[in-house]
Amino acid sequence: MVNVIVGIAGASGSGKTTISEKLYEAFKDNSVLITHDSYYKSHEELCLKERAAMNFDHPDSLETELLIEHLKDLKAGRTIMQPQYDYSEHIRKNTHIEVAPVKAIIVEGILIFTEPKLRELMDLKIFVDTDTDICLLRRIKRDVEKRKRSLKSVLDQYQNTVKPMYHEFVEPSKRYADIIIPEGGYNDVANKVIMARLEAKISEVNNR
Repeated sequence: MVNVIVGIAGASGSGKTTISEKLYEAFKDNSVLITHDSYYKSHEELCLKERAAMNFDHPDSLETELLIEHLKDLKAGRTIMQPQYDYSEHIRKNTHIEVAPVKAIIVEGILIFTEPKLRELMDLKIFVDTDTDICLLRRIKRDVEKRKRSLKSVLDQYQNTVKPMYHEFVEPSKRYADIIIPEGGYNDVANKVIMARLEAKISEVNNR
């Protein structure tokens, strides 16, 4: 079993999910996609209004230690039970996803490059660099249509936490990337480069 871990970071709405899904589809039989968002801390002690007001764009909002533990388990050939998160209730679900070890592990999230111990596990780090105005428009479309949130709540959150946390944590983490992709998942040239790099990484690890 060859385990290559690819990290894909960038602003919310940058297009990192699109790239992650394209990589997953390209290596479908030998890959798994794990989102950092699945590891949001669950605060059952708070009511829904209190949970909704939390800062979800700060590193402390995520149980990154558990993600690191799970990635180490996968690297060691052990199956994990990945948590699931309910975005409408802002709480973890009672169900989990069973994830078995595979050749390529794709990890996606806005803050995955901010934790050194998590970065150290990655064989390839990709940062999706997209104009913040485009990111905001994509975020509005996603949150209103898919997560059933009001436009006001999306804009308030963007102004109060998303934008300042991007400048404090996400954008500075770009310096740790091996590849920086402009304009998200529709950059065909960049996507081909990533596919080739991932294939080379798998071959490299396999020959160690």
